[in-house]
Amino acid sequence: MLHPGRPIPLTLLWLLAAIAPAAATATEPAASFFRPNIVLILSDDEDLASHAYMPKTRALVEEQGVSFGNFFVSYSFCCPSRATILRGQYPHNHRIEGNEWPTGGFEKFRALGHESSTIATWLHAAGYRTALLGKYLNGYLPERHEPAPGWDEWFVTGGTFSNYNYTINHNGELIRHGNAPEDYLTDVLGTEAVGIIERAAAHEQPLFMIVAPYNPHSPATPAPRHEGLFADVAMPKPPSFDEPDVGDKPAAIRKTPRLAEWQKKAIEEHYRDRLRSLQSVDDTVERIVKALEATGQIGRTYLVYSSDNGFHMGQHRLFVGKTTAYEEDIRAPLIVRGPGVPAGEKRDQLVLNNDLAPTFAAMAGVEPPGFVDGRSFLPLLHDGKLPWRRSFLIERREMETHEITGPAIFDAIRTADSILIRYGTGETEYYDLNRDPFELVNRIDQVDPALLNSLTRRLAELTSCASYNCQELEDQRIEPMWSPSAQK
Repeated sequence: MLHPGRPIPLTLLWLLAAIAPAAATATEPAASFFRPNIVLILSDDEDLASHAYMPKTRALVEEQGVSFGNFFVSYSFCCPSRATILRGQYPHNHRIEGNEWPTGGFEKFRALGHESSTIATWLHAAGYRTALLGKYLNGYLPERHEPAPGWDEWFVTGGTFSNYNYTINHNGELIRHGNAPEDYLTDVLGTEAVGIIERAAAHEQPLFMIVAPYNPHSPATPAPRHEGLFADVAMPKPPSFDEPDVGDKPAAIRKTPRLAEWQKKAIEEHYRDRLRSLQSVDDTVERIVKALEATGQIGRTYLVYSSDNGFHMGQHRLFVGKTTAYEEDIRAPLIVRGPGVPAGEKRDQLVLNNDLAPTFAAMAGVEPPGFVDGRSFLPLLHDGKLPWRRSFLIERREMETHEITGPAIFDAIRTADSILIRYGTGETEYYDLNRDPFELVNRIDQVDPALLNSLTRRLAELTSCASYNCQELEDQRIEPMWSPSAQK
């Protein structure tokens, strides 16, 4: 029985039909038909509201491809999410559960041996030219650490979130940049990306490239040409902003006072800085598209745009951050343009960052390792009516004091219309997202006990799932189930 998460012959047929030029002849090498370029542009901490202010990306990628309205991250924090993107696993399986040692970070990723098997090593072994530009994993220091296995082009910085005064490790050579306008990191990454595209095209080698700028991560420094933009743009303030009544929230939020005026002003200005900093990412997308067009590669390239997590700004009285299970943090943009991908279509299925690595593998015709928890969403690009996962797991395990944005340990199960969150403190939240999309009313005391029992059981199963078992659990219906405790 075919499993939707495994590369199958039909996938190769789609690729053949989509990528083979109309004038192709039987004498041309078949391999070129099956190996499209794959380019991921991965922003840092980009929320959905801010993504609306990227006109070039929306015109060149979103309007020319498919957008996923329900794309989520399984752990809304930088290093756990990026480890998931590289390996296609839930954090409880790759065990990167924070940004710093010992819960997570680059040092733990390397110590666990994870660099020996990532999307880079899989595609490099299949003949791809692989390139990573920008951010790798938190804790990577370009002056101290060598390039990771599987990457032919390593153009990576670290140790700072500044767009100025940084060091890049370029295939082992250190390149230092200052604070001149031409040193602006996102622009430097764009220039390097264009060069890599041109070199790969000249050598007729398929390219897998990740371009990972810091923007709009704090401090969200804009390029000089974008300073002063959006001065009059008002930040969206949903009903959850500075939430008036948090009496049904966990204690950590109940104890949080209403936002002070200085906090509200700071959040608004930071929102504008984030919009400003995203404009250079928007420019980089345009430069990449133009380079693909100029080299004749645009028709055989999957161009993917996403972010490592969302970001909250004042919702539920929380200042700024990203490590909750609330919608603002777990949602991120995902749009895909590529060969055979219909233009301007939307998909509503529940897609995860767990799915990126296996999807890239499927695009390249590569079988991912058995440890992968995610599944390829390549079929969804061609058929928006396919059945998909019904639920997924959200995790948090880090206790790092610089990121205090709510209770530090939780597991949550998200379905198409609800979320159940169980904290390490024993506190629980349940939100009916159809009735309450802003998660204002915790209905844990109102939910059907039989449904609550089923959700709790499925949550427990997901927290220990691995590989195809995760996919099987995610696909199963959650039927209300009575138990002795639920009948009391």
